[in-house]
Amino acid sequence: METEKTFAKAAMKSGMDEKTARRYRRLGKVPSEVAVPHTWRTRPDPFKDVSDEVKRFLEINPGLQAKTIFGHLRQKYPGRFREGQLRTLQRRVKEWRATEGPAREVYFPQQHRPGELAESDFTRMKELCVTIGGRPFDHLFYHFVLTYSNWETGTICFSESFESLSEGFQNAVWELGGVPKVHQTDRLSAGVQKTRHPEDFTERYAALMRYYRTTMRRTNPSSPHENGDIEQRHNRFKEAVDQSLMLRGSRDFNSREDYASFLREVLVQLNAGRRQRHEEELVHLSRLPMKRLEACKRLDNVRVRRGSTIHIAHNTYSVDSRLIGERVNIRLYAEHVEVWYGQKRLERIPRLRGENGHLINYRHVIDWLVRKPGAFENYRYREEMFPTIRFRMAYDNLKNHHVLSVAAKEYLQILDLAAKESETGVDNALRCMIDGGERISVERVQEILESGTASRPVTEVTISAVLLSIYDALLENQMAVVQ
Repeated sequence: METEKTFAKAAMKSGMDEKTARRYRRLGKVPSEVAVPHTWRTRPDPFKDVSDEVKRFLEINPGLQAKTIFGHLRQKYPGRFREGQLRTLQRRVKEWRATEGPAREVYFPQQHRPGELAESDFTRMKELCVTIGGRPFDHLFYHFVLTYSNWETGTICFSESFESLSEGFQNAVWELGGVPKVHQTDRLSAGVQKTRHPEDFTERYAALMRYYRTTMRRTNPSSPHENGDIEQRHNRFKEAVDQSLMLRGSRDFNSREDYASFLREVLVQLNAGRRQRHEEELVHLSRLPMKRLEACKRLDNVRVRRGSTIHIAHNTYSVDSRLIGERVNIRLYAEHVEVWYGQKRLERIPRLRGENGHLINYRHVIDWLVRKPGAFENYRYREEMFPTIRFRMAYDNLKNHHVLSVAAKEYLQILDLAAKESETGVDNALRCMIDGGERISVERVQEILESGTASRPVTEVTISAVLLSIYDALLENQMAVVQ
């Protein structure tokens, strides 16, 4: 006020009436020092008489919500409490928890040191609605993050199996070029025992960490915040992928390889701003071993059943019927199964996801199905005996013209032809016969195969380029008519 010529002008500039300003000047205090704290109630407390009852509820069960208590009070004292008084009770409960309730969990910020700690976990990518060739691609992503620099990478996978964990971890450290001192996960079943000793790690996971000379660490039960860096990066990574998909204009990819390349580009962009701290970490990382470990589970002496099948990881796979009664060795990878016998790999089969599934190759059993056609109609895995839709249509056609036993025998001879000659050739022959309205027979299929007659090509629809000038002319004509 001393900078102004008049007191009235100074009061006006401070947004205050002149009389009010003179009063504060006389008191020698600012408004905040003169104001009296509001400690009295403006209306009666509707919960005054039941406050002790509410406290007893909260002392017995601190997790009770105010809405639950309010509902109980309204039921116990009909007509006493109005719907709009719930907010008042919520404030009372909040004040009780802050002053008299149980102590809350304290989160202690951690100091991260370069090259010290890496966290990893699996995250579901289903909500991104990615498709491969127009078909939904339901998958997981093994996510690996260095907590100091937030450098991250990952691998597409389909289950939280040890094989996926091993492959993802090894992909990460070999891409990184070194190994962090500590690797932390949540209590995933691939690394931490769930039953007898939940505080212990599984033998296979412990062996993997020993090989890379890395200390194992896992979070405590129901404490996902202890793996906070990776949990946060899950959300940020999926958000970045979602945004990149929007910019791309399509969530469909031609192949899994194209999608993997797309994710790789997203990771490169995310890591671009972390280069300086990442270089600090590289200096402190441990050296990699001479070579990678084989990311598979070995199962020895697995007996081949009488149905020419083996049961692996709760799923059923077929093998060559010559192996019935023999014992084979299995190498179970994240995405495929290898069958070994006598130091030789005989089969490489895609690994089934989930449990109680089956994958039956008709070539493994067709020799004996041809000899036992009566077993075909009620064969448990009969649907696996139709390699394409044309084979199924051919069997239905045969059943329409023959008794069941003859139809089965005829169809199995056609399937045997596909196994020994060419599945594609037989499929094309069946296409010709079905399109031409011919009666299906193994003799006719053999004839078409030997003659090399090509099937009628699928009709191609060609749409010529649209000339935009046509639309311009149309608009000009419409304007001329209007005028």
